[in-house]
Parts: sequence; structure tokens; C-alpha cells
Amino acid sequence: MRTFATEKSATNGTPTERHEPRSGGTDGALDSPALDQPTSAPRHQFGVIVEIGGRRMPFMRWSFIRLLLSMRRLMRVWQVGDGREERLADYVLQNARQGDLDDVIRVVDEYCYQRSFMINVGDEKGAILDEAVRRARPSQLLELGTYCGYSALRMCRAMPDRAQLVSIEFNPANAVIARRIWEHAGISDRVALLVGTLGDGSRTIVTLEAEHGFAAGSLDFVFIDHDKNVYVSDLELILGRGWLHPGSVVVADNVKFPGAPEYRAYLEKRQGRSWRTVEHDAHLEYQSLLKDLVLESEYLGGPA
Repeated sequence: MRTFATEKSATNGTPTERHEPRSGGTDGALDSPALDQPTSAPRHQFGVIVEIGGRRMPFMRWSFIRLLLSMRRLMRVWQVGDGREERLADYVLQNARQGDLDDVIRVVDEYCYQRSFMINVGDEKGAILDEAVRRARPSQLLELGTYCGYSALRMCRAMPDRAQLVSIEFNPANAVIARRIWEHAGISDRVALLVGTLGDGSRTIVTLEAEHGFAAGSLDFVFIDHDKNVYVSDLELILGRGWLHPGSVVVADNVKFPGAPEYRAYLEKRQGRSWRTVEHDAHLEYQSLLKDLVLESEYLGGPA
């Protein structure tokens, strides 16, 4: 059950919807350095991790602590540095049924609950992304920030059969991992991966237009989940190319944690004029203590 409330926009008083998170969900197992290994897992529901007051506690997980200690490196190269990303691909290939997209998603979640905390969108916010894709029924999708390919798996499952997704990843090592997982899931013909950024001197933009059919009004859906400092500038690059059309949808993760306050302010300022934004309250991936915010924004056209 979801409840709805409204809050006033900071500029024009237009209501911005807020969606409260759904309660419940499956808890993962308490991990340790010894558990961060590519071992096979039985096909059953995730174990119960340490809880306080009914909330999953990320601070009780060694892999979460290790991630925090590596945060500076993570924000620079988008890997923690302990090999957890490579081990995820090994774990998926060992434990998920080949060609079974649902099972690959399940096994990624299992790894993230039981083995190593990962910074993909996760199952709770992933469900928000799923519904946004289903509502939009897009033909052409763009993802900014592939990481290990989890959100692309979810979008491929939710998007129409003939839709095509292009995902952009900064780190070539992450691109290799994502491609391994996608190949195992059987979706390699539905998603393309470009190594680069939108701000890399037009190289990636030229490739999108020359090789992937990006053109005026062609882009139906964008998922933003990369460097929080460039959420606004990359959205403006997309707008500047004219790829969006009225009705295009942009979903952004981690708006509250680690946080993208400039992006949220940018959309609040334009609420009801060029954008209509819904704010989904949620939690940081794979735990229920730290809160997060997912923004789902419909482009209305007109000036940015």
C-alpha cells in the first residue's frame, strides 16, 4: 500500500507528489570478509540479517563498512577495490540459470544481501524503476551509469520487446562485468554499452547519434545513476541535443543519499512548466535504515 501526499514547490506552488515506500521486503544475511567469496548458494530465500527495531542495519555488514572506507576511491573509479564487482559476475554465472533473466536478477540480489553490499539500484528502488518503465512503454532508453549492469537487467525485463537500451559506463572494468552478466541473462541483443561519458568532448554523443539512432525527439526514457555532480549538466546536454519529446521520462536515483541537491532544486524550479516530477521515498539499496529519494520526471516540452 502506498500513501500519497503533496508538498509545495519552492518556486511556483505547484504540488510535487511524494510516494511513501512500501513496507516489508526480504532481508539478507549478515556478511563478513569470509563471506565475500565466490561460493555457490542454495536456491532459497535470503537469510535474515541483523536488525534493530525491525530495520535492516547496513552498519553491521563488513562489506558496507569496507565500502565506506573506500568511498573516495569509489567516487573516483566506481569500484570499491576489493574485487566484489568481479566476484558478482562469477557468482551470477555459477548460480543463475543461463538465459533466465528473472533468475539472474534474483541471484544478483542474493549476492548483494548475503555476500557483498553493492551500489546498484537494489530491489526496493528497482521496483520503482520497473513501474516507471512500464508506464512509459519506451522504445528507446538511455542509462547513465551501468555499474555492474543490474538496473539494465531490470529495465530490459520491464520495457517492451522491441525496445532498445543504451547504457553508458565510465569504467571499462565495470563494462566487462556488465557484459558478462547480460550475456548470461540472454539480453545482449537488447542493450548496448558505451564506455565513456556524455561530457567526454562529444565522442559518446556522436556515437549515440551515428550508431544508435539518437535524434530529435527519439528518446523516451532516461535512467540517471552515475556521478551525482553531473546529473544536471548531463540532463542539460540531453536537452540541448533535442533528444527528448513531451512525455519522455527521466528517473534519477540517489537524490537524497549520497545526494543530488542541485538536481532536485533544478526540477523543483521547473515544476509544472517544463517538468512534472514525482518524488518516491525509498531506502538506500539492500537495507532499510538509510533513506533515499528517487525522482521520476516527465518532460513537458518548452524551454528547459
